[in-house]
Amino acid sequence: MSAETTTNTNSTTTPPSTWQLGDRTVNRIGLGAMRLMGMPWDETPRERGSALAVLRRAVELGVNHIDTAAFYFTATRSANELIGAALQPDADDLVITTKVGPARSRDGQMEPMARPDQLRGQVEENLRQLGRDHLDVVNLRWGTRMAGEGRAPESIAEHFGALAELREAGLVRHLGVSNVLAEQLAEALTIAPVVCVQNQYGLTHREDDDLLTLCGERGIAFVPFFAVGAAVPGASPAGGHDDTGRAEVEAVAAAHDATPAQVRLAWTLHRGPHVLAIPGTGSVAHLEENVAASALRLTEDELAVLDGIA
Repeated sequence: MSAETTTNTNSTTTPPSTWQLGDRTVNRIGLGAMRLMGMPWDETPRERGSALAVLRRAVELGVNHIDTAAFYFTATRSANELIGAALQPDADDLVITTKVGPARSRDGQMEPMARPDQLRGQVEENLRQLGRDHLDVVNLRWGTRMAGEGRAPESIAEHFGALAELREAGLVRHLGVSNVLAEQLAEALTIAPVVCVQNQYGLTHREDDDLLTLCGERGIAFVPFFAVGAAVPGASPAGGHDDTGRAEVEAVAAAHDATPAQVRLAWTLHRGPHVLAIPGTGSVAHLEENVAASALRLTEDELAVLDGIA
């Protein structure tokens, strides 16, 4: 699964299009479900029909890796319910990844991190909402990853161990971790196999370059969230991401008759054959653009320019 390259610095590189996630082969461009029903701060929630259309079109385009969570909901919509409604009875052909740990109250407020003994209830909630008898991949989504000088990372052993028990019981097929440090990944690996790490990462958010490399060395998928843009209102310009490197990204996009978002996604996939993208959208047009980004071939010179932005 290595990318095909040549020594010509103006040549294009061709990333592989699939990765083995656990026991399943997935296309490296997936779909994040957070934006399907609109974000909590949107003035007008998206119509249910448009969200279902995005999911069904995604499958038509070959997307077979969907990332979701029970805490992805608005007052009138739930990502899991939409996925279950749109994709049954074909969901068994998909890899649906969910995450547990955080929770939200009915009014949308974030609640304290679940205790280890509460994770089974969260897994069962995802099962009910999705209409499935097992979950393909469950990520332990950690609440904080800060480790200052002289301060060890928080242990995730008790929580991850609880998920490992659910894996042994057959409720979960594979396990991953999210929002973690390298030390926490190492701790998880002493308990059970880890098939993916899901952290924030993108062209202008490169804190986890070393962790991305480590995952590649261990054969673990690295799955960036917010690879194209931020999800918090007011945190970025209207374009969905900060303006760092804007001119360089737009120049590369113009050379390929592509959008800046497509360039960012293509750059993400070029970071390694084990890197999977899960851009979120509630728009069929944006979905089609995102999927098309997997065919964008960046030259070595272009990659060098983009790599230098951070």
